[in-house]
Amino acid sequence: MKNYNNILTETQDALGIITINRPKQLNALNKETIAELHEAFDDFNKDDNIRVIIVTGSGEKAFVAGADIKEFMNFNAEQGRELAANGQELLFDFVENLDTPVIAAINGFALGGGLELALASHIRIASDNAKIGLPEVSLGVIPGYGGTQRLAQIIGKGRAMEMILSATMIDANTALNYGLVSEVVSQPELLDAAKRKAGQLLKNSPKAQSFAIKAINAAYTRKGFEMEKDLFGQAFATEDFKEGTTAFVERRKPEFTGK
Repeated sequence: MKNYNNILTETQDALGIITINRPKQLNALNKETIAELHEAFDDFNKDDNIRVIIVTGSGEKAFVAGADIKEFMNFNAEQGRELAANGQELLFDFVENLDTPVIAAINGFALGGGLELALASHIRIASDNAKIGLPEVSLGVIPGYGGTQRLAQIIGKGRAMEMILSATMIDANTALNYGLVSEVVSQPELLDAAKRKAGQLLKNSPKAQSFAIKAINAAYTRKGFEMEKDLFGQAFATEDFKEGTTAFVERRKPEFTGK
């Protein structure tokens, strides 16, 4: 297996397991981590011996607690759109369209880009301490890695509107009720539950599963994703974005003006 700076990979029979390993940053996604995840998913997808991929976070606190704000807080609108476009191509769209089924084992906080990674996965299981949300509007921006599109597709427009506009988190049981996750288990049981779910998938035809993934994904238009990238970029040119990200870094409440 390859050595990475921010993730761990292992194989167990027909399973490929990817663990995001930045515990001090609550496994937050930065550019390097996104690039490493792309490489690991690509390698497992190309390996005929790997028939299911599980992605999870290290520790018991977080799956992925968002993106690394400091990396992009000084970007302009064009750089913001490019950030969204590159991230979607490298990781989020890439995962959604893999031939190999991906199970997200959500072990704690799944916020922002973390929830977007889980949404791009084909199946989601959560530990009972999971907290899930898209808090981007509290920073003066919007979800930029497919969150506005996939959350609405999975839980419906009304609930997605409420979650995104309020920037609030939901707990694991609410996520189960919404259909956002298919199962909730205790933290110690999570990886075993993901492996049991993988066992159900391993009984079936890999080729047929890859066809099914393509067919299901084909039902959704890509126009909305392009709109999300554009508006994500536009948000970077606003005063609210500068205030929101600065307040986050300075650990204070933002004072938004709507400009």
